[in-house]
Amino acid sequence: MLRTEERQRLARERREEREKQHAAKETQILEKERKAKLQYEKQLEERQRKLKEMKQKEEQRRAAVEEKRKQKIEEEKERYEAVLHRTLERNQRLETRQKRWSWGGSVTPDSEGKTASKRSPSTASLKQAEAAVSKCLSSSAAPLNASDRTRRSQLSPLDSSVISRLLAPTQASLARSKSAATLSAD
Repeated sequence: MLRTEERQRLARERREEREKQHAAKETQILEKERKAKLQYEKQLEERQRKLKEMKQKEEQRRAAVEEKRKQKIEEEKERYEAVLHRTLERNQRLETRQKRWSWGGSVTPDSEGKTASKRSPSTASLKQAEAAVSKCLSSSAAPLNASDRTRRSQLSPLDSSVISRLLAPTQASLARSKSAATLSAD
């Protein structure tokens, strides 16, 4: 009887020991799962944080590019306005200079007919000199204009108009040419 009790006690102890080992293994497995879950959540948060930072950097970069583009447009606008302003000032100066150099105020087709009677009898020679000067000017400007036209076709309309206005002979320069022609004819 003692032996049976001893065997039962030993069997119980072994069972309890196995249950303890099984419980310890389950605890270890649960702990590993908990740690793996925490690690996964941590990695997920880290990924989301990095994505958020990347989006913020991308937005900042886009904003900087947009700001730079706006600034460049503003600078170009200011440059065009300055060129236009200088051109207008130059035209005003040339008009006042032309009025000083012309014989009756302005040299227009209408005023030439009116002022021709006031001029000396050498009006015919003046008109001949004018024709020679304009022929000279047009023939010397022809090769230049051909190469300029190709360049102007690549420019914006505003640049093209400003350049064509700057290249066109002014009334003052034509009046000076006429004066020089009449003086050399005399």
